[in-house]
Amino acid sequence: METPTAARHAAPQSVNTLIIGAGQAGLATSYWLSRAGVEHQLLERRETLGGAWQDRWDAFCLNTPNFSLALPGMPYDGPAPEAFMLRDDLIEHFRTYAERIGAPVRTGEDVTRIAPAEGGGFNVATTRGSWRARNVVLATGGYQKPKIPALSAQLPGHILQLHTDSYRNPGQLPEGAVLIVGTGQSGGQIAEELLAAGREIHLAVSTCPEAPRRYRGQDLLYWMMQLAQFGPDYGLNGLTVGQLPSPAARFACNPLVSGADGGHDIHLRDLGRRGVRLHGHLEAVDDGDLVFSDDLPERLGLVEAAFYQRMKPMFDSYIAATGMSAPEPDPPRRDDWLPSEPARLNLEAANVTSVLWATGYRLDFSILDIPVLDEWNYPRHQRGVTEHPGLYAVGLPWLTGHGSSIVAGVGRDAEYIAQHIAENNAQNIAAR
Repeated sequence: METPTAARHAAPQSVNTLIIGAGQAGLATSYWLSRAGVEHQLLERRETLGGAWQDRWDAFCLNTPNFSLALPGMPYDGPAPEAFMLRDDLIEHFRTYAERIGAPVRTGEDVTRIAPAEGGGFNVATTRGSWRARNVVLATGGYQKPKIPALSAQLPGHILQLHTDSYRNPGQLPEGAVLIVGTGQSGGQIAEELLAAGREIHLAVSTCPEAPRRYRGQDLLYWMMQLAQFGPDYGLNGLTVGQLPSPAARFACNPLVSGADGGHDIHLRDLGRRGVRLHGHLEAVDDGDLVFSDDLPERLGLVEAAFYQRMKPMFDSYIAATGMSAPEPDPPRRDDWLPSEPARLNLEAANVTSVLWATGYRLDFSILDIPVLDEWNYPRHQRGVTEHPGLYAVGLPWLTGHGSSIVAGVGRDAEYIAQHIAENNAQNIAAR
């Protein structure tokens, strides 16, 4: 039997196109490459298929309805299109997809370096050997490395610190109060889970926008999918990357909604009324005290207004432009309740024993020995075609639009990239 050491010193394996990552982006790209007749191989660092969904907590469920699981060649055809799939069912869904499309996946093979090869193409080093590929598709997604603020190092050593990437269930945390930092979708859902488990919770509020789970008779994601796919036909380009105010906006958080218990809104003031202690932005740790910004009322107002300022006008314009029949919108929710928490919180007096960092992820392309990254570590590209010939990216947030990193939208970008690869292959053959 070949040992791992022997494998690393064996001659490189050759393939036309190597896909790094076998989550939704990698599998969608494999589907389109197979249809185009392009030889390819997927490398997945995890031992099993299911992508980053395998890193979510035990009670996790999708925030997007089942109807959005529209993978290329396998639209959702189950009995509950408006329901929200649980983590383990979602993982099995992707494994079924990989089997159905015959995706050539090698699991447990972690890529450690991608470098240009002499004469064109790439040399790719992995934990199990090396590859030579004409093309490489980066399909590692936007959730690569947990992002934890530097001030975490200032917290006392006896306090348990976990990023949501490592959180699994309430029993994992010691007795005492929990501080959750961040109110994106993960922070909001875990706050509800811990509240239901009877835990005392402090919540540092970020600026992720609240939004209604349903609007004008449809789930929030229905309108987002419609706008992303058909909006440009009506001159409505708000969900395309060209309309972002800055490149940094690619990393803005998604609307605060939940798929738990059949799907519902999450309102921070409601959490406060139910006993969650709301605070502003966590700014510092000072001699055993947590120091928060003193702008919580303004912060809550900003969070609540964002949907009505940006998304609602886009949805209404789309409904009007298409002539669709939809119920009239509900009036904006008005809520003047305000918490009364101080801007400083003593950890010992509040009995805070654990901190959950719901602070998102950062991109990590340290495996690339190719200068194609911008100041945000995002590949410089046009529609996923990077500046370096033969190097592609798919599945990143806002690659071409809002849907580029979600299941419902990744297939369009993958199809374009697969077509680009196939056309280049044909040109190279013709030039010989």
